[in-house]
Amino acid sequence: MLHDRVLVSTEGEAGERRSGGGIVIPATVAIGKRLSWATVVASGPNVRTVKVGDRVLYDPEDRAEVELKGRDFILLRERDLHAVSAEGGDVETTGLYL
Repeated sequence: MLHDRVLVSTEGEAGERRSGGGIVIPATVAIGKRLSWATVVASGPNVRTVKVGDRVLYDPEDRAEVELKGRDFILLRERDLHAVSAEGGDVETTGLYL
């Protein structure tokens, strides 16, 4: 990985979602401007805020897809990440840090 690039994987992320009312929303439903979660699998030397294994929030429209060894990954710049998920921690917080 070069410069400020981050390679993420969406494997293991839930395809379908559940609404606040309990309705199951299939992964094929197109909802306007929805952000997605992914896991960082590699990062360039100039990346400062995330590390391998972090779960990050990104805009699926601002991405470049790449296939390595038969697996699909997404290549992003660090500035294209919107949030990083914090592990465990306090239940009263949102669970995200920016």
